Amino acid sequence: MAQPVSSSPTATAPRHIAIIMDGNGRWAKQRSRPRTFGHSEGVEALRRTVEAAGELGVRYLTVFGFSTENWRRPVEEVNALFDLLRLYVAHDLDRLVKEGVRVHVIGSRERLQPDIARIIQDAEEKTRHNDAQHLIIAFNYGGQDEIARAARRVAEDVAAGKLTPQDVSIERFASYLDTADVPAPDLLIRTSGELRLSNFMLWQAAYTELVFVDVLWPDFDKAALQSAIDTYQRRERRYGGAEAEQP
Repeated sequence: MAQPVSSSPTATAPRHIAIIMDGNGRWAKQRSRPRTFGHSEGVEALRRTVEAAGELGVRYLTVFGFSTENWRRPVEEVNALFDLLRLYVAHDLDRLVKEGVRVHVIGSRERLQPDIARIIQDAEEKTRHNDAQHLIIAFNYGGQDEIARAARRVAEDVAAGKLTPQDVSIERFASYLDTADVPAPDLLIRTSGELRLSNFMLWQAAYTELVFVDVLWPDFDKAALQSAIDTYQRRERRYGGAEAEQP
């Protein structure tokens, strides 16, 4: 669907913010602690950010929790990341339900331990009627993998006669992605000073405003989120259109 062309910097809060939560390991190393300690503190930053996003009027928040490339990390760290998902859901799910937050988990369910798959299904089921805020957790997720999985499903439907090749528009293809019911991010934030997308939301970020901040993820807070939103609001979103003429 074509996006409107803005003639001036936006003054509204972004409807959807995506965050690459980076820097847990470096934060822990600076304190001579194991990487797992950094991940644990990163969960506290996530709690702060979900609350802050709601207070600042952000309706959709997507966070990159575990990538398809993270399987290459030491098995102890992978298991620790899974344990944090278990603890986060066990500790926060009732609160998210009460506060009207709907949880979506995007990414491949393959290779996930059975109890992790059940935790994800339970969180989505218990919050499916909520609509005050949407928390999208990218877990076992990679942008290229998502696009490849969508392409396979499109090919299967074409082979089954449900679609013709001419039916495959941008909008139709997007409906096969994990984020079919989620608007594209207005703003994508990456913490820790790294300047890359790292295979995150490659399709969805086509016209997303990117903000890279030096703060390590465990130190991220409402002030850092507000600062990124302020940067976003000073930009002019043109969606491929011409720059607005100055009077």
